[in-house]
Amino acid sequence: MGDPERRGASRSEAPRSVGAPTAGAASSADAVAVPDPEVTDRPRRRTFTADYKRHVLREADACGPGEIGALLRREGLYSSHLTDWRRQRESGELEALAPKKRGRKPKHSPEQLELERLRKENARLLDQLEKAQLIIDVQKKVAKLFGAGDDWPQSSGHSS
Repeated sequence: MGDPERRGASRSEAPRSVGAPTAGAASSADAVAVPDPEVTDRPRRRTFTADYKRHVLREADACGPGEIGALLRREGLYSSHLTDWRRQRESGELEALAPKKRGRKPKHSPEQLELERLRKENARLLDQLEKAQLIIDVQKKVAKLFGAGDDWPQSSGHSS
């Protein structure tokens, strides 16, 4: 017949729709603006400034028992934020509370990267110079074959 655990119309309360106001709810004129439900293309990770972190840590240190939960709810934070920020503060790093750049750290310093770039550019330019000198030597030999080689200057790099 039917499911023995559930009987029809056993609920004493009328079903509510999601948007239906409750008895104690404020009128629509007093309601807080509803956030835009549109989902962004990519979620953005929240970042907190060092001043904000210091401010929240000062407030958390001043809180009594049971007040930290209210602080976290009010600020929209997690307890792990406080844990991480306290650890950073105690480590004594100068920029411990500043937001860190995420992702892989560079393997080399900027000076080393610049040096490597200049070495590659130097090798490329030397290769171009060698090719240009080879072309000039070939042009000299062709000109000598046709008898117009007397007005060519002598190359200091290669002998013909």
